Parts: sequence; structure tokens; C-alpha cells
Amino acid sequence: MDIVLIVALLTGFFLQAGLVRRHVKHIAAHRDKVPDAFAGHIPLTAHHKAADYTRARVRLGLADIAVNGALMLWWTLGGLLEAVDAFWRSAGLVPLWTGVGVASTYVLFSALLDVPLSLWRAFGLEQRFGFNRVTPRLFLVDLLKQGALFVVIGIPLITLVLWTMIGSVTFWWLYLWLIWLGFSLIMMWAYPAFIAPWFNKFRPLADEALRRRIEALLQRNGFASQGIFVMDGSSRSTHGNAYFTGLGASKRIVFFDTLIGELSHEEIEAVLAHELGHFKRRHIGKRIALLAAFLFLGCALLGWLSGQPWFYADLGVTMPSAHAALILLLVIAPAFTFFLQPGFCWLSRRYEFEADDFAAGQAQTAHLIQALVKLYRENANTLTPDPMYSSFHDSHPPAPVRIAHLQRLSP
Repeated sequence: MDIVLIVALLTGFFLQAGLVRRHVKHIAAHRDKVPDAFAGHIPLTAHHKAADYTRARVRLGLADIAVNGALMLWWTLGGLLEAVDAFWRSAGLVPLWTGVGVASTYVLFSALLDVPLSLWRAFGLEQRFGFNRVTPRLFLVDLLKQGALFVVIGIPLITLVLWTMIGSVTFWWLYLWLIWLGFSLIMMWAYPAFIAPWFNKFRPLADEALRRRIEALLQRNGFASQGIFVMDGSSRSTHGNAYFTGLGASKRIVFFDTLIGELSHEEIEAVLAHELGHFKRRHIGKRIALLAAFLFLGCALLGWLSGQPWFYADLGVTMPSAHAALILLLVIAPAFTFFLQPGFCWLSRRYEFEADDFAAGQAQTAHLIQALVKLYRENANTLTPDPMYSSFHDSHPPAPVRIAHLQRLSP
């Protein structure tokens, strides 16, 4: 298993490095000319900014991948998990609380090690290109809030998971699957109403003319939501966005305040029609079904691996346990799931095309095109991604491909 992990890590890293090199080279080759489809809408200076921002962002992403790969080896073959496990075992606690201690240490230590890159991303990369609005105080407050959420939600969840694994039930992994799936669905329902407002301020949409336009769109499509809200996205970034969130009665529509200030009413309606398309085409249900399938496979794999002595020994753990099996699988999974990314991205891009097709029947296609062009410009999205890199990383179709598709939908 140790050799397989190293081979997967190295293969994934060098593949990523090759993709980044292609992407950076492709963007640099097209840096000095705005694509014809965007000429007259995006100035050359904005095109330059998008090229430079994208190259800096993907290089930082590659550094992040390298750091995470090194941490993966440290936790396993480097003996860090073994040391943490030995420390908690020395406390003489029962297996359940030993496991909770080890798992909590893993989560908190991983979060702390991620802080330097997060700092550089906010105060280095985003600050350099004029996107960052996060202050050092807000950054620290967000970290403390995330820590509090881990104490209130994360530790009880870990306790429940390990209690289920330690029990003598033959098919404990099946119960674990139900717990994970149930927790995921509960969070989809609870996040917009209880957690998101802890980090951002949400206020009802005050523009009556825009509200009436949106409500008419929703009524035409039989869509009921808990409300239409504007989020203070500008408190953290100048990037703009809009999204649907929640499940069942908790569904709500959210606009970043930065988006409201940039788009016309017609353009906002077109963007919202696209987001509504994800619900009307049942993309949310399909994604939940896919999540359930992968959680099922993951829990079944955990159930099998937890009973294999070589799984622990090959990854640097001398004493098999429920918590060691869980942490080891969580640590090494990204080395293998990376190779599934092209499939996930292909499916996501297909859903985006379907949502655009739906939007074209609800609003003028020209308004959606205008909105997307403005968002590409304001968010500094590259207009010239490398096709191979995009196939691995982009959940949305590349800008020229998406615009061309929408133009074909125009009457």
C-alpha cells in the first residue's frame, strides 16, 4: 500500500504540474489579444489582469498540492499519525475517547497547517490583484468561528461516527453511510439559515422593481423560496456571485452585493434563470444521488480496509483501530480521487449547459451573455484557458465555449 500511495501521489503531482505548465503557457501566448467574441466588451488591460491573476492562482494551487502531498506522507509514512495515536493512548482513555482525541487532533492540526497558505491567498494573491477585502481581524474572527463550529458540530459527529464503528454490529459501515448522508442533507438544510449568517450579513432584497421581476420568474416556474437576500460579499472580496441554497422549505436566493451593483435588472434575471435551471433540470437531486453513491462506496471500502492488518502496517500505524482506519482513508483518498476529476468536471459542465438552455427560454440570451461577460471581467476569469487543464479543473465551460453556445441559442 505504501508503494501504491507514493506512485499515486507522484503521478498526480507531475500530471498536475504538467497541466499547470500547459495552462500558464497557453494563457501567456494569448495574453496580448482579447478573443474576438469579447472584443469591444473587455478591454486589453482587463484581459492582461485576468491572465496574470489566473497564472498566479494556478501556481499557488500547485504549491498547495505539493504541501498537501507532503503532509499526506508525514501523517502516514512519516509517523505523525502513529505519534498522535501513541500520545492519546498514553492517557489511558477508553477506545472511543482515545479515537475522538486522535481524530480531533488530526482535524485541528491540519487546519492550523493550512493557515499560512490561506493568509498568502488572501493578503498576497487576492490583495495584489485588488480583490481582497478581508482584514487581519476578520481573518482571525473567521478562524475562531470555524473552531467553534468544529467544537459544536464536528466533535459530536466524530464521536457518533467512531461509536458506530467501534460497535460490534456486522454491517456498521452501512449505518455509518446513513449517518454521513443524513448529516450532509441536514447541513444542506441548516447551513443557509443557521451557519451562513454567522459569517455574513443577509438582508432582504430592497429593490422593489427587481424583486417583482424575480418573483414573476419564480412564479412562472412554480418555484417557492424562503426569500431573496443580498449578502455582504464585499466585506471579504470584490468577486461577485449569485446562488440558490438550502433544501425544502429552507431554499433561498442569494445575491452578492457586488453583483447587484454591476448588473442590470434584465441581466440579474437572466443569471437567476440559469440558477433556477439547475433546480428545474433536477441537478440538485442528481448531485445528492451521486454524493450518496460515493459515500456508500467510501463507507464500504472503509469497512473492508479496517479489517486488513496490512492497511495499517503499510501506512505507518502499528496498532489497528477504528479511528486509525478512518483517518488513514481520509488522508490518502485525495491521492486517488484526483484521477476522477475529469469525470466530475465533465458532468458539471454538462449541467451548466443544460441550465443555460433553460435560461434561454426564460430570459433573453443576450442579457445572460452580457451578464457573463461582466462577471468574467470583474472576477478576472481567463478567457483563454488551456483545454486540457480546463477538462481537469473547470466545473464551468470555458468562457469562449459557453458564449458560443449561448449565441447559438439566440433567436
